[in-house]
Amino acid sequence: MSPFHLARRGLTRRVDLVALSPLDQVRAGRTAHRLIQLLLGLILYGASMAMLVRSTLGLDPWDVFHQGVQTHWGVSFGTVVIVTSFAVLVLWIPLRQWPGLGTLLNAIVIGLATDATLTVLDAPANLGGRWAFLFGGIVANGLAGALYIGSQLGPGPRDGLMTGLARRTGKSIRLVRTSLELTVLALGWLLGGTAGIGTVLYAVLIGPIVQFFLPIVTVRLPHPVRASDHSSGPSLADHESEVTSCGPEFEGR
Repeated sequence: MSPFHLARRGLTRRVDLVALSPLDQVRAGRTAHRLIQLLLGLILYGASMAMLVRSTLGLDPWDVFHQGVQTHWGVSFGTVVIVTSFAVLVLWIPLRQWPGLGTLLNAIVIGLATDATLTVLDAPANLGGRWAFLFGGIVANGLAGALYIGSQLGPGPRDGLMTGLARRTGKSIRLVRTSLELTVLALGWLLGGTAGIGTVLYAVLIGPIVQFFLPIVTVRLPHPVRASDHSSGPSLADHESEVTSCGPEFEGR
């Protein structure tokens, strides 16, 4: 895996994301630090999703889908996120991928955090407040994605689906990502999910925001063992190359 560099004001920072098997993710070192960072990132991610929901100005593609399903199912938004996460994990089986600890926590914690935030966060009464929720939610979402990816404890369910499909089909991550997002966006919109200016702004801004934060929060591992040495597990190296160009598929978790 080739590390990439992010230059900010003449300062170059290296991002050491390493492709690890599920077992090696846990035993690669600095486990307590990484676990705390993972949980903080997932909780913040759920809170930022709730901000975007309350803005009513448009959601990211997967959340358009989640909201569309919610309107017909009658359960909480977070419940739909959790159920969808485990449904996506089933699709990992033919791709021969194994979830890490971070993958499983991702599938559960984000949905719980979203519901908890929605219970205490009311929709703004004016348009200015809604725009503040939108931009604040996007920035918080980018930081949260960088935190949980930087913990190096496994990709989210939708992240792994994207990289797994790219590896098995031989197609580029960019093509697979775009195809998945357009599919879930269309389905979600048809089901009644909220797509709008916020959806467009999220797509434009999330990559640069994650690219800014990721070098700052990525946990450097003392003695990493690459997954390619032991298994065919999901590769975070794929995420790294995608961050360089347009930002990883963080909105999918």
